[in-house]
Amino acid sequence: MSRQHIISLLLENEAGALSRVSGLFSARAYNIESLTVAPTQDPSLSRLTLVTVGSEETIEQIKKQLNKLVDVVKLIDLSESFSLERELALIKVKKTDAIVNKVEALSKDSSAHITDETDGYLIIELAGEKPWLDDLLLSLTDDILEIVRSGVIGLSRGERALSL
Repeated sequence: MSRQHIISLLLENEAGALSRVSGLFSARAYNIESLTVAPTQDPSLSRLTLVTVGSEETIEQIKKQLNKLVDVVKLIDLSESFSLERELALIKVKKTDAIVNKVEALSKDSSAHITDETDGYLIIELAGEKPWLDDLLLSLTDDILEIVRSGVIGLSRGERALSL
């Protein structure tokens, strides 16, 4: 049975490292659902978080292949432990009273707020778990003019950490 996995890894922060990771996926016909990468507090390392879907055997194969890459320093599967995951979205909509009221109602219980208002248009920032974000964006489908999403990021809860 296939299920979603969030794999996070520390990667050498150098030219070609990301290309080698994505090349591994394309060469084996694995799909990357989302990918987020940025330097860590150590400028020689980047933290890469990717979401992929596959059977347990496929995911194990992916992790083994990733660990063989010279650029990969350390890897964890966040899906195997308690972790906190979030995704960020910016959406552009035409300003209406209904949209403003919806965002104000959401902001009481979540990370949703208007970040820009220009010429009768709003940019709304949303941050939360992917399923919540998916549902919310579905409810706004007819109003969305433009959207950008960050992809999932995550950290293990408690003592477990992806560090050297």
